[in-house]
Amino acid sequence: MGYIDKDIAPVDDGALTDAYSQSIARAVDIVGPAVNRIERIGGRAGHGSGFAISPDGLIITNNHVVGDSGHVRITRPDGFVTEGTVLGSDVDTDIALIRANTSGEAWARLGNSKLLRRGHIAIAIGNPLGFEWTVTAGIVSALGRSMRAASGRLMDDVIQTDAALNPGNSGGPLVSSQGEVIGVNTAVIQGAQSIAFAVASNTANFVVSEILRYGRVRRAYIGIAGDTIELPRRIALEAGTSLATSVRIRRIEPAGPAELGGLKEGDFVLAIDGKPVGGVDDIVRLMHGETIGRETEVLIFTVAGRLEKRTLVPVVRNGG
Repeated sequence: MGYIDKDIAPVDDGALTDAYSQSIARAVDIVGPAVNRIERIGGRAGHGSGFAISPDGLIITNNHVVGDSGHVRITRPDGFVTEGTVLGSDVDTDIALIRANTSGEAWARLGNSKLLRRGHIAIAIGNPLGFEWTVTAGIVSALGRSMRAASGRLMDDVIQTDAALNPGNSGGPLVSSQGEVIGVNTAVIQGAQSIAFAVASNTANFVVSEILRYGRVRRAYIGIAGDTIELPRRIALEAGTSLATSVRIRRIEPAGPAELGGLKEGDFVLAIDGKPVGGVDDIVRLMHGETIGRETEVLIFTVAGRLEKRTLVPVVRNGG
């Protein structure tokens, strides 16, 4: 028989369950009022979810929810119905931005998705299969995933979660236990169980900023797919960086800027033009329009175990 330390208090499963329930309920109370039902006006019918990110009516949803429609119908949780204009969309990240015709609604805060860890609570709010304002919960299963967007391009910085998603959830928020939006729900693998995906909030924030400034997303392309992983301490010490994570290249596009610049699968990307890279979202952010056609310096730790610099020339992506 094993020894039992009588001085250690037994775990109160009921208290843990209650704390978990309370954290989810609190997060839903914070973000739920900002979640809307989004329906296309004109063209091919379609609907999904969206959520307000400012009191003046800016709403994030999925690109595939709005399709080629310039206007949408917005239904709030209190039943109020208004219309909105699609300010812009980005097929490569499946993000679209809408401006509602009315303002003053509840709004949700975009959190920092770089702070996420596997095992963190993930809460999805949306309108699946016509069941409006449904809440499901699970955990963050993986970070920094890549998947194919409708454009055929690799969509990077994707969060994998087991929070149940169904048609109609698209464009709704993935929420942390702190009541911050950590992702935009975008896809579920048909036939799979408990595997769903969301575009990370940092990527969504970048897309929103680009649309507000330029009306579209201008993006440079270097031709890699990578994963955000823990940076081995020996590499961090040699590179002189305090970052705990980095990007390891998983795939190189043939004849792309990365291959032409000498990058290889398995290399760690540590910095771009002197700016540290702690995750896939940093690469997405740093590959902005100003880098197109310009020599760009990339600091890598090679598969051969050397710290080296490479020079790449990013090309235009998505017609930007």
